[in-house]
Amino acid sequence: MLRKYIIAFAGLCGAWTGYTIHRSAGWTFPSLGIDQSMWGGLMSAGLGAILFLLIGSMCAQAVTARFQSIIQLLSGMPMNELAAGAAGLTGGLLLSLLIYPSLAWAGKAGDIAAVGLTLFCGYMGFRIGLDKKDELAAFWTSGRWSKGDAYEERKIEEHKILDTSVIIDGRIADICKTGFIEGTIVIPEFVLEELQHIADSSDLLKRNRGRRGLDILNKIQKELDVRVLIYEGDFEEISEVDSKLVKLAKVLQGKVVTNDFNLNKVCELQGVSVLNINDLANAVKPVVLPGEEIMVQVIKDGKEHGQGVAYLDDGTMIVVEGGRDYIGNMMEVLVTSVLQTSAGRMIFAKPKLLEKAQ
Repeated sequence: MLRKYIIAFAGLCGAWTGYTIHRSAGWTFPSLGIDQSMWGGLMSAGLGAILFLLIGSMCAQAVTARFQSIIQLLSGMPMNELAAGAAGLTGGLLLSLLIYPSLAWAGKAGDIAAVGLTLFCGYMGFRIGLDKKDELAAFWTSGRWSKGDAYEERKIEEHKILDTSVIIDGRIADICKTGFIEGTIVIPEFVLEELQHIADSSDLLKRNRGRRGLDILNKIQKELDVRVLIYEGDFEEISEVDSKLVKLAKVLQGKVVTNDFNLNKVCELQGVSVLNINDLANAVKPVVLPGEEIMVQVIKDGKEHGQGVAYLDDGTMIVVEGGRDYIGNMMEVLVTSVLQTSAGRMIFAKPKLLEKAQ
C-alpha cells in the first residue's frame, strides 16, 4: 500500500513540475498544433507525470523499505524516549523557523540553505531530546528540571512483565500483596491469549491451570493495590511466547517475572533482567545449619538403601540416613549437611538416636 502511495505522489509531483516548467519556459508543441495554452500545460503535466511515475516505480521499493525500517525503529523505542525525541524535534523546527527570515537576502541560495537548516535543526533537536529524556520526564511530572527526580520516577514506574508460568503458579499475587513488587505489573495480551487457550483445553488438568491463572490475574487487577498494564502490542514476526516476552522486556526496559528455569536462562543470555519466584522462595526459606537438631516426620523411602524422606513446613526435602525404619513416626534428627541446587535446598540428616548410640 505504501508503495502505491509513493508512486502516486511521484506522479502528482511530476505533473506539477511539468506544468510549472511549461508556464515559466513557454514550451510549445508546433508540430502538434499546441501552443502556450491550457492544452500545452496539460501536455507538459502529462509528460512530467509519466516521467516521474517511471522514476517512482524504480525507486519505490527502496523508499518503501527505508520507510518500513524507520517505522520499525520508532515502534521499538520506549514511549518516554519517543516523546522526548518528538519534543526535541519540535523545538529544533521552531528554531529553524525563527532563523529562516534572516536568509531572505540570499534569494534562491537562501531557500536551499533554509532546507538544510531545517533538516539540521530538526535532527539536532531530536538527538538532544533523546539525551535529555530524564530531565524532560522530571519536568513533565513535577514541573522541575531535576535529573534525580526523573531517575526516581523511572525507578518507581519500572515494568514487571509476567509470564504464563508465574501467573498460573499464583504466588505472584501474594508477593504483590506484601508490597515487595514495585512499579507497574505488565500483562501482555499474547500471554492472556495463551492462558485462554489453556483454559479452553480439553485436558482437565490444563483447563484447571488456565482458569486458575485467569483468576489470579483478576485478583491482581481488582483486589490488590498495584498498577496493572495490559500490553496490547504483539510481535507478529515472533512465534514463541517466551521470545516475545524477552523482546517486550527490551522494548519497555523492564524485568521478566517467571519461575520457568529455561526462560530464566534465555533472559540472562539476552541481557534482560529477570525476577525468578523460585529463587525468591529459596532465599526466604529458614536457614538450617549442620549440627542443628530438628523434629521431622519420615513419610517415605529414599532413593538409597535405608534412607527415609521428610519435609519441612516450607516443602524443603530432608534425606534421613537410616530413616527407613521410622516411616510414619516423628523423630528428632541431626543435620549433617545442606545442599543448595537449582531445584531448591536439600538437607541431609541422621537420627539423633543413632548419634547418641555412637
